Amino acid sequence: MASADLRDELTCSICLNIYTDPVTLPCGHSFCRTCIGDVLDTQEGSGAYKCPECRAESQERPALVNARKLRNIAENIRSTHPEQEEAGIPCTYCIQSPVPAAKTCLLCEASLCENHLRVHSKSAEHVLTEPTTSLENRKCSVHKEILKYYCCEDAACICVSCSLAGEHRGHQVETLNEASEKKKEKLRNILQKLTSQREEAEKRVQNLEELRRQVQGKAAGVTERVTALIRDIRKQLEALEKRVLSEISRQEEQVSLRVSDLIRQLEIKKEELSRKMGDIEELCDMTDPVTVLQGRESDRDDYCDTEEDTERRDIKVHDAGDLDVGLISVTLHSELILADRFVINKSDFYFTQTPRKE
Repeated sequence: MASADLRDELTCSICLNIYTDPVTLPCGHSFCRTCIGDVLDTQEGSGAYKCPECRAESQERPALVNARKLRNIAENIRSTHPEQEEAGIPCTYCIQSPVPAAKTCLLCEASLCENHLRVHSKSAEHVLTEPTTSLENRKCSVHKEILKYYCCEDAACICVSCSLAGEHRGHQVETLNEASEKKKEKLRNILQKLTSQREEAEKRVQNLEELRRQVQGKAAGVTERVTALIRDIRKQLEALEKRVLSEISRQEEQVSLRVSDLIRQLEIKKEELSRKMGDIEELCDMTDPVTVLQGRESDRDDYCDTEEDTERRDIKVHDAGDLDVGLISVTLHSELILADRFVINKSDFYFTQTPRKE
C-alpha cells in the first residue's frame, strides 16, 4: 500500500505517468517538464498562467525549477518496478495477485477490476473514469469534491461548491459532458479546416512535383541538344583546324623549297668567288713581275661582274617568298562564318547574335 502511495506521489497529474524530468512551479506542484511546458504554451495570450493543480495564477510565465531529488526517486521506482509500469494500474482490492483495473471510482478513490466492478455501487454518486493512479486532478483542490461542472468564464473544471459558494459563484457553468461536446465540436471544425488546408498543401506539393518533373525533362532535352550542338561545332572546328594547318604546312614547304634552291645557287657562287679570290691572292703574293703581268686572266672584263651584272644576278632574301598570312586569315574567317551559319541554322535554339565587328 505504501508503494502505491509513493507511486501516486510520483505520478504527473497531466500525463498520469511517473515523472519524466520533473520540474516544480513556484506554487510547489511538480509536473513532467514536457507536460507543463505544453500546458503553459496553450495559456500564452490568455493574460495569465495557471497551475493545473491549484489554479494559482501568475502574469508572467512561471520559472521551472529542476526537481532533482524527485527525478532520482522517480527513476529509481521506474527501474526497480518495471513490471508495474507495463501491467498498468492494478485493482485496489486484488491484494494477493495484481489484476489490471478496468475503471476507477472517483468517490471511493479506488481502481476496480472487472470482477469487483460488477459488485460495485451503480449509484450516480460513484463516478467511474478510466483507470488512473492520480485522483487529485479529478477533484477540486479547494473543496476536495469531485469536479462536475465547467466554468465558461474562467475555462476551469469546478465542483458543486465552487459554483454555489466559491469563486465561480454566478458564473455561467455547464456540465462536463456538455462542455466536452462543445469543445469537441470546435475541435472537429478546426480539424475540418486543417484537413482542407492539408489537402490544399498536398495538391500544391503534387503540382510542384509535376513542375519539377517537367523542368527536369526539359533540362534533359536541352542538355542533349546543347551537347550535340557543341559536338558538331567541335567537329567543324577540328576539320577547319586541319585544313588551315595543312595550308600553313603547304606554304611553309613551298617557301622552304625556294630557300633551299636559292641557298644552293649562292653556294655555287661562293665557290666561284673563292676560286677567283685564290687566283688573285696567289698573283699578289708573287715577287716576279713578269709572272704577275702575264696573268692576263685577272684583267678580263668578265672576270669580275659589273655593278649592273651584280644587280641583275644578286639573289635577295625576299626572292624566297614568305607565308601568305593574309590568305590564311581570309580562309579562316570565311570558314568560321560558314560554320557559324551552319550550326545556328541546324540547332533548335534561338540565339541572340551579337553584331560582328568588321
